[in-house]
Amino acid sequence: MLTSVKIQRRQSEIRQALAGLVGKSDLTEDETRSMETMDAEYRSNETRFRAALVVEDTERREAGAELETRSDREYAVLVDKFELRQVALHLDTGDAINGATAEVISELRSKGGYRGVPVPLEALQLERRAGETVASGLYSPKATAPIIDRLFPASVAAQMGVSMINIAQGSQEWPLTASSVAAGWAASETGAVAGPTVYSTAERSVAPNSTLGIQMKITRKSLKQSGDALEQAVRRDMSGCTQQALDKAVFLGAGSGGEPLGLIAGAATYGIASTAVNAAASWAAFRAAVVAFMVANAANGPGDVKLLIRPEVYDAMDDVLITSTAFSDWDRLLRHIPSPIMSSNALAAPAGSPLATKALLTTSTGGVPPAVLATWGAVDVIRDVYSDAASGGLRLTGLLTADVSALRAVQLAVLTGLQV
Repeated sequence: MLTSVKIQRRQSEIRQALAGLVGKSDLTEDETRSMETMDAEYRSNETRFRAALVVEDTERREAGAELETRSDREYAVLVDKFELRQVALHLDTGDAINGATAEVISELRSKGGYRGVPVPLEALQLERRAGETVASGLYSPKATAPIIDRLFPASVAAQMGVSMINIAQGSQEWPLTASSVAAGWAASETGAVAGPTVYSTAERSVAPNSTLGIQMKITRKSLKQSGDALEQAVRRDMSGCTQQALDKAVFLGAGSGGEPLGLIAGAATYGIASTAVNAAASWAAFRAAVVAFMVANAANGPGDVKLLIRPEVYDAMDDVLITSTAFSDWDRLLRHIPSPIMSSNALAAPAGSPLATKALLTTSTGGVPPAVLATWGAVDVIRDVYSDAASGGLRLTGLLTADVSALRAVQLAVLTGLQV
């Protein structure tokens, strides 16, 4: 048994004994001395426990290094003991494989995917050559480096204050105040005050009606090149694709063809104010939207507002200098909104003549986010080894159910016709 485990057990016994003594109101002298002795032992054991962990960690590392650096000679000894007879019996009658044969097969499986039983080439007594010259030149073995993942945009929805929630099952709704209850003064001593005004609510809801899916086919060659690391890289690639698609759906979702309704595409449906600028992108246009937030009591100032724009807007505004200064319109924007968010995925590319694009402004008020992105459960990754069995390939499918909804429309604003 490990020393650290023994110390842990002793510490547990000491705590149990101390708990029984602490519960007593009157302690004898022997019990008091016993408590002091156990307390001192407990503190001493803490030091011994930390030292034991350090020693055991070192021993584990040395043992792991020894296992990981098994020499070719040791592997060759195992291969010499490989019995093709066991493989044949296993395929014919299902007999279990054991001994050195089982160890070699296990090591081969750990290096790559096999549908059947892997057999080392050395066991078949094939000729092995080093530095063989071929028609195209000198033979040069290649080593495959770790896979370099694709580039995906960071989550724009999270940066814009959209709340991410996960729902186990069913739908979810949020009641929002829809009425305008107002106060009023009595006109005379006996006059009545204003009202009554009906207090009413409206509901925003999300439902599991939209499913996002990604399918990938992995060839046998890819599996052989990268082995176990390939499937993990593919899963990371699927995760990045999912995030990119969700970000785009939050803002540009069409609300048809299986997509949820995005905030910009569905501005009219959600009741989000949309202002047509139809002029060059400028701080004045964004300032007007910020003022509208402040008038509606949704923001206290420009610092409470988050801005989403295309990179082309930055390019156009930074190119416009204020007369007789080296200060651009972009610099004016940064003084009031220090961290605007730029994305070429969440907003559509400029179009029309002259080229124009859109922008989105959001703010969070009283802890209420401007919108919500709901997902149901986790990503369901399905591993299919049968569809491409003829070529030894593999298929991975990732499925995720999600929906988008704006909450208080007054916390969002869309600007259109920003010319770049």
